[in-house]
Amino acid sequence: MADMQTLFRLDGRVAVITGGGGLLGYQHAATVAGLGGLPVLLDINAEALAANAARLAAETGCQAMTLVADITNLEALQVVGKQLLERHGRVDILINNAARNPKVESSGDKDFSRLEHFPWEQWQLDLDVGLGGAFNCAKVFGSQMARQGRGVIINIASDLGVIAPDQRLYRVDGREAELQPVKPVTYSVVKHGLIGLTKYLATYWCEQGVRCNALSPGGVYAGQNDVFVSKLAQLIPLGRMAEADEYRGAIAFLCSDASSYMNGANLVIDGGRSTW
Repeated sequence: MADMQTLFRLDGRVAVITGGGGLLGYQHAATVAGLGGLPVLLDINAEALAANAARLAAETGCQAMTLVADITNLEALQVVGKQLLERHGRVDILINNAARNPKVESSGDKDFSRLEHFPWEQWQLDLDVGLGGAFNCAKVFGSQMARQGRGVIINIASDLGVIAPDQRLYRVDGREAELQPVKPVTYSVVKHGLIGLTKYLATYWCEQGVRCNALSPGGVYAGQNDVFVSKLAQLIPLGRMAEADEYRGAIAFLCSDASSYMNGANLVIDGGRSTW
């Protein structure tokens, strides 16, 4: 049996991270790089990708490959998948991190976030990215892992993939009940759906040596207003939101051989929120 440090090493392993231009995308990439892996950042936003790649080089010395693609476009993913194989010859890890996070905000005399007013086009767009994109990436990169006979897929879900949003967090004083903003329905549907996709993939490619697990993080500090942060903290036994780097240990575990007997599971790290 390997020693503990060896179990967590990712030396030479190629990890595709979707949403690689985002807040947690950077953290996932830094974790992979710190364990000797080769992060590949994939995002539709070329500018954000370049910024995260430059930060990664400055802070870790890792020169990450970047891929610009729309994950809702299967053909575009197949193109960048070929580019990845031409450079690295393999893919060992897929972190399905990309998602839309529809904002809780008002517009005019109706709040679009409420189910009664939620646009069908918005529903389609959110599900296309959050679920359809994860499906497409599994199709392209997961299939490659299956051909290789080994690989790991991690779907980034949410504590709102196991509990319902507490809409009291978003209430605005003095506004009529039917005009109060809410967490949009698509966020819950996507995150619950990712956990279902995780279980499907975990059993689909298990004979080919491909494991799939989900990580359900809680809320992360990202410049939210003080009122919201205070309200949310009261719902969390640890009394606070997470720092952006507090999921690195979980990513290291799920990506590495330290979790070799873990498959089809959902790792919830939410400060205890879902226990209340």
